[in-house]
Amino acid sequence: MAERLRTAGAHGSGAVEVLRTYRLVAAMWIRSTMTYRASFALTLVTSFCVTFFDFVVILLMFGQVQGLGGFSFAEVAFLYGTTGTAFGLADLALGSLQRMGRRIRDGSLDVFLLRPVPLLAQVAADKFALRRLGRVLQGLMVLMWSLVLLRHEVAWSWGTALMVPAMVACGAVIFMAVMVLGASAQFWLQDAAEVANSFTYGGNTLLQYPPTIFAQDLVKGVVFVVPLAFVNWLPALYVLGRPAPAGVPSWAAFASPLVALVCCAVAGLAWRAGVRSYRSTGS
Repeated sequence: MAERLRTAGAHGSGAVEVLRTYRLVAAMWIRSTMTYRASFALTLVTSFCVTFFDFVVILLMFGQVQGLGGFSFAEVAFLYGTTGTAFGLADLALGSLQRMGRRIRDGSLDVFLLRPVPLLAQVAADKFALRRLGRVLQGLMVLMWSLVLLRHEVAWSWGTALMVPAMVACGAVIFMAVMVLGASAQFWLQDAAEVANSFTYGGNTLLQYPPTIFAQDLVKGVVFVVPLAFVNWLPALYVLGRPAPAGVPSWAAFASPLVALVCCAVAGLAWRAGVRSYRSTGS
């Protein structure tokens, strides 16, 4: 039974088929959400306000200090806006993967495996929560504000200007790859969603603050082990005209696209291995 389920779930696993299935499932949930427009508007505003409280902490902090780890308010806001927008996009696209452990434990994953369409697209788009767009809008608002504050502080060029959208896009891909890795781990751990969240939500919180306030071992860990520093720390330091952390080459600021591709490849392999190891609950 488990072998038949895995074979069915692997059918049509090409990238085009994955994107097509994801689009169709997500569109179905969006239409369902927009049936109740007032309710959607309320949840969107609530999501925006809840995530904004994270930035309120930074506002209150800079009400008492002039700088944080040598970074000004505008620079910290820039870090917050870039990682917040990148994580918001990833959470909007793949936030439903957080339910993976529960689906494995209660056997509801079998329903997805029986359908002749890619498993990852189904579980990622199932119950697509458009309200998560509030997190994206909040991060984007702070990012735009920080760019206005930095317009005279940064030596803007085509390179630095293009680096901003590039780091947001690559950061979103890196966060999505980490989410897929976390969901893949559930095939073996089954009840470790909080471990995965420590790298996604926890990583987002970590990257909101300057690397100079953290121990060098931690900084090297998010560069060479779990490459979250490529979401915004390294490219942001290039934009702000600041040197890379000790032990990190200066060219690493331009490596985010390559790191994103490697993360996607590793996540894809982990997902396939997880699906192959899955054993149905039999319920």
